[in-house]
Amino acid sequence: MLLLMFTGTTMHSQVNMAQEIRTQSKKLQKAVDKEDESAQADSYYRIGEAFFNDGNFSKSEAYFSKAKTIYENLRDNPNIEKASRRLAQSQEKQNKISPAISNYSRAAEAESGPSKAQSVNSNDAARLSSASPEIKTEAIQNNIRINEKENEKADLAMSYSQMADVNIREKNIRGAEENLNNAYKISKKEAPQQALEINRKLTDFYVKNKKFDKAIETQKKVLREDFVKGDSRKEVEQMQELADIYIRKNDTEGAIGLFKKSYSIALNKGHTLEAQKSVRKLDSLFDVSGNTRASVRLYRDFLGKLPDLVAKDKSLADDKILEDTEQRIEQLEKEKTLKDELIRKKNIFNYGLMGALIILIILVIFIFRTLKKVQVRNKKIALQSLRREMNPHFIFNSLNSVNHFIATNNELEANQYLTRFSKLMRGVMENSAEDFIPFQQELDLLQNYLALEKTRFTDKFDYEIEVDENLNIQSLKVPGMLVQPFLENAIWHGLRYRTAKGFLKLSFKKDKQHLIIRIEDNGIGIEESRKQKTQHQKTREGRGMKNTLERISLLNDLYRQDIECSITDKKTEPGVLVEISYKL
Repeated sequence: MLLLMFTGTTMHSQVNMAQEIRTQSKKLQKAVDKEDESAQADSYYRIGEAFFNDGNFSKSEAYFSKAKTIYENLRDNPNIEKASRRLAQSQEKQNKISPAISNYSRAAEAESGPSKAQSVNSNDAARLSSASPEIKTEAIQNNIRINEKENEKADLAMSYSQMADVNIREKNIRGAEENLNNAYKISKKEAPQQALEINRKLTDFYVKNKKFDKAIETQKKVLREDFVKGDSRKEVEQMQELADIYIRKNDTEGAIGLFKKSYSIALNKGHTLEAQKSVRKLDSLFDVSGNTRASVRLYRDFLGKLPDLVAKDKSLADDKILEDTEQRIEQLEKEKTLKDELIRKKNIFNYGLMGALIILIILVIFIFRTLKKVQVRNKKIALQSLRREMNPHFIFNSLNSVNHFIATNNELEANQYLTRFSKLMRGVMENSAEDFIPFQQELDLLQNYLALEKTRFTDKFDYEIEVDENLNIQSLKVPGMLVQPFLENAIWHGLRYRTAKGFLKLSFKKDKQHLIIRIEDNGIGIEESRKQKTQHQKTREGRGMKNTLERISLLNDLYRQDIECSITDKKTEPGVLVEISYKL
C-alpha cells in the first residue's frame, strides 16, 4: 500500500524554478493590487518560462496563454510576439499542432515590418502546416541560417532537432544522427534541459534502429557532463534512462546494477520519488528473474529508510510550496475576476445612472426649449396682435379726419385726403406682417402720414423731416409703425391746441452703433394736455401709446434690440421731446 503512494506522476521541480515562481507570484500580487496589467502579463510570462525550462509544457502553455491575452488587450506588439511564440512552442511540445500553427502565425503578424522574429515565426508556421518534406526542410534551413546569424543558440539547437525529425521520417539515419549531435553540442552549454531532451531523442533513435551500443555510449556521455554530475537528481534520472536501454538490450544484469546505483544515490541525496522509481524497476527485474528474496529485502530496506528519506528530501517541500503558490495564483485570479465583475457591474450601474441623468437633462432641455419656443411664439403672436391693433386705431383716427372734411362740405379736400389715405393704408397693410421693414419704406409711410395730418391741420403746424447722410436707408431695417403713434400724439394732443401755428421736427441720426430718432414739437406739452382733457377723455385709456410701449418691450425681449424710449416735456419752452434709441 505504501508503494502505491508513490505511483503518481513524478514531479521534477527544481529549487530555482520554485523560487522563481514564488518570486513572480509576489510580483503578480502587487501588480493586481496596483491594477498594472503590463506587470501582470510579465509575471505570467516568467512563470510560464520557468515551467517551460523545466519541461512542464502543459503548465507553461496555461501561463503563456494568460500573458498573451493581456498583451493583446494592451496591444503590446513586441510582447505579443514573444508570448505567442512561446505558447506555440509549448503546444508543439505537446503535439497540439493546429493551435501551435495559429500562434506561430500570430507571432509573425505581431511584427509591424520585416524582421528576424517575423521570418522565424513564419517559417515555423510553414513547417508545421505543410506535409511536404521539401517545404519543411526549406523552412528549417531558413531558421538555421537566421539563428546562426543572430547567434540564437537555443533556437538554433531546436532547429537542428527539427531537421533531425524530418530526417527520421525520411529514414535518413546519417542526417538524423548528425543533426541531433549538432543540436546536443549547441544546447548543452546554453540550455541543459533542452540538451537532455535532445539526447533522449538521440538515444531513442538509436534504440529504434537497434543500435543499442551507440545508445548506451551516448547516454554514458551525458552522465559525464558537468551539468548532470553537478545535479544528483539529474544524475539519477539519466542513470535510470541508461538502465532502461540495457533492458531494451536484454541485459538484465547491467540494468539491475544501474538501478541499484541510482537507488543508492537517491537514498543518499534525499530524492524520494527517484528512489521509489528505482525500487519499482528493480522489483520488476527481480520478478522476471524469479529472485523473490532479493525483492523482499529491497522493499524492507526502502520502507525502513523511507522516513529519513522523506525528511531529507527538499524537493517534496519545494513541490508542496510550488503547489501552494499555484493555488495562491489561482485564488488571486478568482479574486481579480470577482473584482473585475464587481467593477463591471458598478460601471454598468454608473453608466445606467449617467444615461438616465443624460436622458433627464435632455428631457429638461427639451421641455425648456419647448416652453421657450411657446413663449417666443406667444410673444410674436402678441407682437403681431399689437401691430395689427395699430391698423384699426390708425384707420379710426384717419376716418375722423375724413368725417371732418365732409362735415365742413369740403368735398375736394375730402377726396384728396382719401386718395392719400388709401395710398398710406396700402403701405401700412403691406408691411403689417413683418416685425422689421426697410427704413426707406418706414420713412415713406411717415412722410405720407404727416402730409395727411398737414392737410387737415393746415393752420396748426408745419413739419420737417431730417435724415442723417451716414444712414444706409436701403439696407437698414427698423420696426414698422413704431414712430407714427408719437407723431400722432404730438399733433393731436399738443400742436392742435396751440393758438398760433406750431412746428414738428422728426430727425434720424446715427450715433456710433445706434440710430437716434427725435420727435420734437412746440405744442402745449404733456401736463397741459392732461389738464385740458374732459372727464370722458380721462376715463378712456389711449391705446396708441400703450400699444407702442408694449411693442418696444416685446421687441427687446424677442430680438435683444435694446430699444430705449424717453418722453419728456421741454424744460425751457413749451412742447414735448421724444427720443428713441435703436441699436443698429
